[in-house]
Amino acid sequence: MNSLLELRHLDKRFGVIHVTRDVSFQLAPGDRLALIGPNGAGKTTLVNQISGVLPADSGEIWLRGENVSRLGQAQRVRAGLARTFQITTLAPHFPVQRQIELALFEREGLGGSFWRSIDSFPALKAEAHALLGRFGLRSQAATPTQDLAYGEQRLIEMALAMALRPKVLLLDEPMAGVPKGDGARLLAALDALPRDLAVLIIEHDMDLVFRFASRILVLAEGAVLADGTPDEIRRDPKVRAAYLGN
Repeated sequence: MNSLLELRHLDKRFGVIHVTRDVSFQLAPGDRLALIGPNGAGKTTLVNQISGVLPADSGEIWLRGENVSRLGQAQRVRAGLARTFQITTLAPHFPVQRQIELALFEREGLGGSFWRSIDSFPALKAEAHALLGRFGLRSQAATPTQDLAYGEQRLIEMALAMALRPKVLLLDEPMAGVPKGDGARLLAALDALPRDLAVLIIEHDMDLVFRFASRILVLAEGAVLADGTPDEIRRDPKVRAAYLGN
């Protein structure tokens, strides 16, 4: 497999609690992998290890052929990894467009120029405009994020992640807290992600999981219980007993 992301025997403990156990899998360009499992299975802990929020106790994380196990979050972002969080982490008083511009400035190493107008950087201005359009946010460009619906805030998070031009995107429960009526825009945004982007999504909405994922990995008590296509996972008796039910 031409993998973009590879986990090799990842392990993590918090005291006597074994949170992730010998987790190994790979992501190739274009993969749409859903990570599912009961509450407490270790899903968010695993994503925190991949993104560098938490160090692994043992095992390795490889990103685009480089061992990033000892690199920090910012270094992993520069290597091609981006993520969203289970709870939004947006600046509440900043307009949508300005937040996207700042993400582009940071990506280009222009963090010290945050006070300058985007007009000074025509290529970045065009990219910010394109991102606003891709996620249906142009009409909210001047609106502070605190004044937007929660579903729109989720779209902004995805736009900020894509501003980093990732090769691997980690989405931690993008539908969490989003009213059913706002879900269609998020689903459309997920469907419109670049086809060569590798996506790992944690999600409890099984309708979304089976609609979006080309592959599903089931975590139970920190270990990989099953890894296969949606049809294989749906029929797996171990998964039905541990998580999906009848």
